[in-house]
Amino acid sequence: MADIASIRKDYTQQTLSETDVYSEPFNQFTKWWNEAITSDIDEVNAMTLATASPDGIPSARIVLLKGYDDKGFVFFTNYESFKAQQIAENPRATLLFFWKELERQVRITGIIEKVSAEESDDYFLSRPEGSKIGAWSSPQSHVIENREWLEERVREITKKFDGKTIERPANWGGYRVKPVTIEFWQGRSNRLHDRIQYTLEESGNWLIERLAP
Repeated sequence: MADIASIRKDYTQQTLSETDVYSEPFNQFTKWWNEAITSDIDEVNAMTLATASPDGIPSARIVLLKGYDDKGFVFFTNYESFKAQQIAENPRATLLFFWKELERQVRITGIIEKVSAEESDDYFLSRPEGSKIGAWSSPQSHVIENREWLEERVREITKKFDGKTIERPANWGGYRVKPVTIEFWQGRSNRLHDRIQYTLEESGNWLIERLAP
């Protein structure tokens, strides 16, 4: 335990001031996103998705950002998975990006909803064939007998679609997290980090505030 407790890193790369950020959080995210892209971060679009049951039991996992605009942040999954069950019961979620190479985090909290069937179709058709087969084959989050059962299922689905267009299964598609708050966190020395938070007001404008580290 002593060795674990001694692990620490001092953050010294950059600063973040409320006078320097954009008035809209999506513009600020784009600025940081572009800097992350050019920093050769491995799986730069990986983000933690946190959901909760109606009685407040949390669950978190890594998903991949597949698009964003001023409407929100989009990812895709199985609509019969455990995360989808929690989303249906409690349509609120938090996304968290951690770009350690830039000593940055972005935390997005908001309302989550399904994207349109057209958006899901368009993305599904762009996926590699193996990923399409996987979406049909896996009853995500459900108990299965063993690995062999899954591999046999993949063989069956592959045979079924041999020479055919692999359409999107009805139980697979996208979600969009529509932000209510977005926090930009820049690591600073001595744990005195910069934290700038955007909060959506009833007027549709974004309130910008500094949070204590």
